[in-house]
Amino acid sequence: MLRFAPSPTGDMHIGNLRAALLNFIVAKQLQRPLMVRIEDTDTARNIPHKDQEILELLSTMGISWDQLVYQSANVATHIEYAQKLLDQGLAFYCHCTLEFLEEQKQRALQEKRPFRYHDAWAFLQQQSNPHPVVRLRGSTQALDFTDQIKGVIHFEPHELDSFVILRADKTPTYNFACACDDFTYKISYIIRGEDHVSNTPKQILIQKALAQVLGVAYHQITYAHLPLILNHETGKKMSKRDAASSVSWLLQQGFLPQSVANYLISLGYSPPKDVFDLEESCAWFNLAKLSGANARFDLAYLRHLNHKHLSKLTLEELQTLLKLDHPSKAKLAQLFLEDSSTLQELQGKLKAMFSPKDIRQDYEGENFYDHCYHLYRALQTLNLGQLEDFTHFKQAAMQASQLKGKDFFKPLRILFTGQAHGLELSLLYPFVRAFASEILVLKDVHGS
Repeated sequence: MLRFAPSPTGDMHIGNLRAALLNFIVAKQLQRPLMVRIEDTDTARNIPHKDQEILELLSTMGISWDQLVYQSANVATHIEYAQKLLDQGLAFYCHCTLEFLEEQKQRALQEKRPFRYHDAWAFLQQQSNPHPVVRLRGSTQALDFTDQIKGVIHFEPHELDSFVILRADKTPTYNFACACDDFTYKISYIIRGEDHVSNTPKQILIQKALAQVLGVAYHQITYAHLPLILNHETGKKMSKRDAASSVSWLLQQGFLPQSVANYLISLGYSPPKDVFDLEESCAWFNLAKLSGANARFDLAYLRHLNHKHLSKLTLEELQTLLKLDHPSKAKLAQLFLEDSSTLQELQGKLKAMFSPKDIRQDYEGENFYDHCYHLYRALQTLNLGQLEDFTHFKQAAMQASQLKGKDFFKPLRILFTGQAHGLELSLLYPFVRAFASEILVLKDVHGS
């Protein structure tokens, strides 16, 4: 079984979504079930309803799962496992206060050596600290594991000192809860971010200890740690401060789910074609061919992919996504795709066209109010139903308004679209004829 294990403590990061997508793909390829495990044991940081938002986002991205687990439901099992480890001497109580440990850390810093916990400290403060934590005994042997992306990763014994598995309030730490659940549910393949590499040896030690106290064979897990996603401009890790790191933000900006998936699967990979969907990628994606180098998130390239995916949509799909009340407006949206890359941009152009035009504002630093109003009054005298061809309409409108050149075309574009630039007016004219009562409307002409 594979698992995707998000925490409901904030917006889903593109790095998390990348891990979810690749877990989904590999699960499909190996024909193994996929679990979604909501890691909600850190109650102080949990945000209400974030779990549902995560699940909805996964569904939106086309990711399905076979089992849903909330980690908080397993806390009793975690504590039971910890007690078994204590009973058999693989874990022990530690009475060290935070102040004592901080003092030891500062001493190590001053002596320019790595800080390591020493088991001999465990009972030094037993009298003054009646609320101990529980630590798993560290390893006296080196530990290796083979990462599917990074190759063999090695840890020396001095890097594997005893570590906390239950806090003083008897709640499980992240590593202990995670390792216990992976052990309980027989997770066999873990795909997650590079920032978890340092957690892996601890989780392996926990699982080996659990196998020993429960009298079962240790089942080795296959690991793949995904490289970081960096900001294209700064070269630094994408953080919550980067708006584009939020999956919700990308969708709100009008990027299609299939475009986001397409891009994240492509990061650090050479797909057989640039534009594809999640289902297609299951046929050819090979995790072993994913680059081990950090990838840079380029919003401009995502816009390019999004434009490609938008162009593939049917009229019906476009009408639904843009919530349009008429199929012809979807045809108009297809025209606007010539210089639009997101749903938000399309919606902006459509809204400007179908909203009352504010001819009092400046366009390109100029005020076209007089010419716009004069042309608008002239258009009221024309029967657009009888002027099917744009050329005939243009001739009639020029004659009725006595305007020409820039004085005619700029106000006409403003009246048609509410914007100073855009598509050829001849392309837009059939839609203006069809929806003249919605398009040829002025806003507050008399300042009312």
